[in-house]
Amino acid sequence: MARRMPRARTRRPEIDGSQLRWPGAVNRFALFAEVMWVGILVVACSLPIVTMPAALAAGIRHLRRHLRAEASGIGLFLRDLQRALLGGLGVGAIAVAATALLVWDVLLASGGVLPGGPVVGVVGVFGLLFVALATLTAAAGWSPTSGWLAAVRAVPARIGADAMGSAYLAAAIVLTAVVTWQLLPLIVPGVGCLVFAVVAVGERKR
Repeated sequence: MARRMPRARTRRPEIDGSQLRWPGAVNRFALFAEVMWVGILVVACSLPIVTMPAALAAGIRHLRRHLRAEASGIGLFLRDLQRALLGGLGVGAIAVAATALLVWDVLLASGGVLPGGPVVGVVGVFGLLFVALATLTAAAGWSPTSGWLAAVRAVPARIGADAMGSAYLAAAIVLTAVVTWQLLPLIVPGVGCLVFAVVAVGERKR
C-alpha cells in the first residue's frame, strides 16, 4: 500500500473570499518579535517622559503597518515620532502634571494626612488609570493629518462608544503596571503588548 502523503497545511480563506486581512500576523513568531521590538522603540523614545504620547502614537502606527504587511522600517517609525512630537509634547506635559498631582494625592491619603484618606486614595488610583487610558486612546487616534487636537477631543467619544474595549485597555494598563512594578525590565515586553492590545481592541469590531 502506498504511503499516504501528509496534506499541505493551507490557510483558511476569508468568508467573503478576500485576501487575508492581517497578512503580517501569519508568522506568529515574527509577530511576537515585532511586538517586542515596538516595546523597545516606545520605551527608548519615552525616556524623557513627556515624549511618551508621541512614542505610543508612532509605535501603534508602526505595528499597524506590520500587521498589514506594509513597509514598517525604523525610518517610518522615526518619521511618525518626529511628526507626533509636534503637539505630543504638550499632551505629554499635561499627562505628566496630572499624574504627579494624583500620585501626590494618593501618597497624602495613604499617609493619613487628608481627611477621608481611603476614599481620596481610591479616587486617585482611578484617576491615574483614567489619565493613562485617555493618553493611550489619544495616541491611538493620532495621525499626521488630523493631529493631536482632534485626537484629544475624540477621547471621550472613543471611550464611550466602546466601553468594553476601554475596559480591555484599562486591564492591559493595570497588567503592564503590575509586571513593571515586579521587575522593571519587563516594561519593554509590557509596553509592546500594550501597543498590540490597542491595535487589537481598535480593530476587533471591523
